[in-house]
Amino acid sequence: MKLKQRVVLLAILLVIFIFTKVFLIDNLDTSAANREDQRAFQRMLAGLRVALEPRLEHTLQSPWEIAAQWVVPREVYPEDTPELGAVMHAMSTKRIVKADVGYKGTQLKALLILEGGQKVVFKPKRYARDYIVEGEPYAGYDRHNAEVAAFHLDRILGFRRAPLVVGRFVNLRTEIKPVATEQLLGTFMTVGNNTCFYGKCYYCRETEPACADGDIMEGSVTLWLPDVWPLQKHRHPWGRTYREGKLARWEYDESYCDAVKKTSPYDSGPRLLDIIDTAIFDYLIGNADRHHYESFQDDEGASMLILLDNAKSFGNPALDERSILAPLYQCCIIRVSTWNRLNYLKNGVLKSALKTAMSHDPISPVLSDPHLDALDQRLLSILATVKQCTDQFGPDVVLVEDRMTLSHL
Repeated sequence: MKLKQRVVLLAILLVIFIFTKVFLIDNLDTSAANREDQRAFQRMLAGLRVALEPRLEHTLQSPWEIAAQWVVPREVYPEDTPELGAVMHAMSTKRIVKADVGYKGTQLKALLILEGGQKVVFKPKRYARDYIVEGEPYAGYDRHNAEVAAFHLDRILGFRRAPLVVGRFVNLRTEIKPVATEQLLGTFMTVGNNTCFYGKCYYCRETEPACADGDIMEGSVTLWLPDVWPLQKHRHPWGRTYREGKLARWEYDESYCDAVKKTSPYDSGPRLLDIIDTAIFDYLIGNADRHHYESFQDDEGASMLILLDNAKSFGNPALDERSILAPLYQCCIIRVSTWNRLNYLKNGVLKSALKTAMSHDPISPVLSDPHLDALDQRLLSILATVKQCTDQFGPDVVLVEDRMTLSHL
C-alpha cells in the first residue's frame, strides 16, 4: 500500500476512533445521569410520607434553625430531610405570639410570628374542597389547600424550590385576637355565630371576610424564608396583561422565545430552564397567575426561581389552561432531569404520590379526587407537548442537560 493511501486510511481510522470514543462517553454519561435520576426518584417515593411529630433527634437546634440552614441558592430544602416532619409539626402547633396583617399583595393573608420568633404566612380557608371556581383561570380567592398541595408537588417533581407549607387549624378568639395588632384586630367581626376577619390587601373588603367555623379557622401556614436571603422580584416574561382585549407579546409573537433568550438573565445560566420548569409546575396545578416571580438578590441569574404564592391553583379540575405551557412549547427546551421525572410519574403514579404525600397533613384530605385526576391528565398533555418538540427539532436540541451540584454546609 502506498504511503499516501496509508496516511488516508490512518486518518479515517483516527476519525472513527474519536467519534466512537465521544459517542460512548456521551452515552455512558447520559446513562449514568439517567440511573441517578431513577435512584433519586426512588428515594423521593421512599420518603414521601411525612409524619408530623415533635421529636428532633441528634441535635440541639430548633426546628427554625434547621430549616434556615437548608436554604441555598438552588434549593429551599435538601433532598434528604429527616427533620421535615418535626419542622412541619412546629409550624402547625407552635404557639402564636403575634398576628398582623399580611405583607403587600392582592389577597387576604395574615403574618404570624410563632414561638421562637419564626414568621409564617397564614392563608384562610375560603372554599369547600369540592367548590369549582368558574371564569378566568386566575379567578377567585386564594385557595389555602392549593398552597399545601403545591408544596408537596414541588417535592415530588424534585425541584425543591417552594417554601414549606402545612395546614393548620387556629382558634381566632383565643389564639389570634389576644396577640393581634390593632390594624388586624380592627378587621375582625362576627357573622352569625362565626368569627371572621377581612385583613388588609388590595382586594380585601369588609363585605367579603373569611369566616371560621365558630371560632376555629382552617388555613395554611407558609414558612418565611430566612432574612439572610433577601428576595428580588422580577416581571415574568410570559406574564398576562390582565386587560380585556390587550394581548401580551408572547400571545401573538411566535418568535417571542428568541427575543427572551437575548435578554438577561435568560441569555445565560439556569433561569430560562427554571421558567420552563415553573410552567410545567403551574400547568399541573392550574396556576395561570404567575405574573411576577422571586429569586434571591444579587444572584446574577444563578439563583433558583422560587415557587412562592401558589394559592391561585386547583380552582377548576375541568379547565386545562394550555397557555400556561407557553414557555415550554415556544422555546421547546426542557431539562433532562425534569423530563425523566415526568416520565417516571406516568400511569397514575403522580396522583398516587401526591395523595400519599398529603395524607398526614392536619387538613387532610387536601384535594378532592377530581383535582387529583386532573393532574394525571395534565401530565399526559405535557409529555405530548415535549414529544411534538422532539419530533420537530430532535431530542438533542430539546432535552438539555443542566445539573448543578447543590451543597448544604
